[in-house]
Amino acid sequence: MGLFRLLFWIAIIAAAIWFWRRLTRPAPRPDTDHASPAPMVRCAHCGVYLPREHALSKANRWYCSQAHLEQGPTAGER
Repeated sequence: MGLFRLLFWIAIIAAAIWFWRRLTRPAPRPDTDHASPAPMVRCAHCGVYLPREHALSKANRWYCSQAHLEQGPTAGER
């Protein structure tokens, strides 16, 4: 009976500590500071993904660099 009483008090003390820490800890703020991720596009020549704002566009296709824009899409992309 003594072991049961000891385990009971340990559980009560652990619950009280958990409850106290939960009340005194500041509430987590929602992460609304982060902007939504930039839309990504795929280069029609090499297939690399990059943000649309950094990509070059020609004939409804996106390219990662001026060289790839001049070379055009690969054979599988035409």
